[in-house]
Amino acid sequence: MHTHSPLDRWTHDHVFLGERHAANERRTWSVVILTATMMAAEIIGGTIFGSMALLADGWHMATHAAAIGIAAFAYRFARTHAHDARFSFGTGKVGDLAAFASAIILGLVALGIGYESAVRLYSPVAIHFREATIIAFVGLAVNLASAWLLFDRGHDHHHDHAHDHAHAHHEHDHHRDLNLRAAYLHVVADALTSILAIVALLAGRYFGWVWLDPVIGIVGALVIAQWSFTLIRSSAATLLDTMPDRNLENSIRSALETGTDRISDLHLWRVGPGHHAAIISIVADHPRAPAVYKDKLAGLSGLSHVTVEVAPCAEA
Repeated sequence: MHTHSPLDRWTHDHVFLGERHAANERRTWSVVILTATMMAAEIIGGTIFGSMALLADGWHMATHAAAIGIAAFAYRFARTHAHDARFSFGTGKVGDLAAFASAIILGLVALGIGYESAVRLYSPVAIHFREATIIAFVGLAVNLASAWLLFDRGHDHHHDHAHDHAHAHHEHDHHRDLNLRAAYLHVVADALTSILAIVALLAGRYFGWVWLDPVIGIVGALVIAQWSFTLIRSSAATLLDTMPDRNLENSIRSALETGTDRISDLHLWRVGPGHHAAIISIVADHPRAPAVYKDKLAGLSGLSHVTVEVAPCAEA
């Protein structure tokens, strides 16, 4: 039987999971099952019918299934260990770690597509246009269904246009679920590959432009590599506790720097999708209790964990 301690009213949990964590976890597992089923069908079919095109696409899909599987396991781990005291600031950043790993896999996929396309540009191989086109259409249908499942419908895409768009986009990443974003980019990358393949295959079949297949492959690899780099940069910034949101920083300063009160040190970082922690040092001529300063920050959205220390201003 739990006995209440006088300290209980002062303690709090450190659960900083995204507000749609459970829904995103279910959607991600659905895509893992869908992708793995398609992957198995292609590998088994390719083995039975002796189709290298089916086998190649099946193993290519396996890399995406593995990456999306990482995202799904990250959701599960973060949820089941949300109250584990070993994690000082909770498990909200497990998804960012998974996103970083997934982004590296996405980069390796781009490298593999680029290499294979370059080889085929200089050493063309016979293409079974009809069979390959059917595979590409089926793969596209699976990927579009997966992308629909993983699309972040609740994410606010509006930015403050008074700020630089790139800067605003970087700050906005700290409010989105990067783990879901990573899984989404994997299926979109696969969909893009399928679309480009269909264009190249139809051009090769009806116009004899066999060279277009590897050229489009290289273009697709460059686009996917760009997505990979963007995701690596966003997830790494969170893992390294960079300043996530200048607007939130400015709001904290505006709320606390009144009269002779001044912030001497401010640490602000993301601890989960839509959750931020702050450690604030205040120097004041007439210092008040830390709770007074915390109350001033109570209305700031996304500020989930605040530590305030106050020191009197030493006279010169």
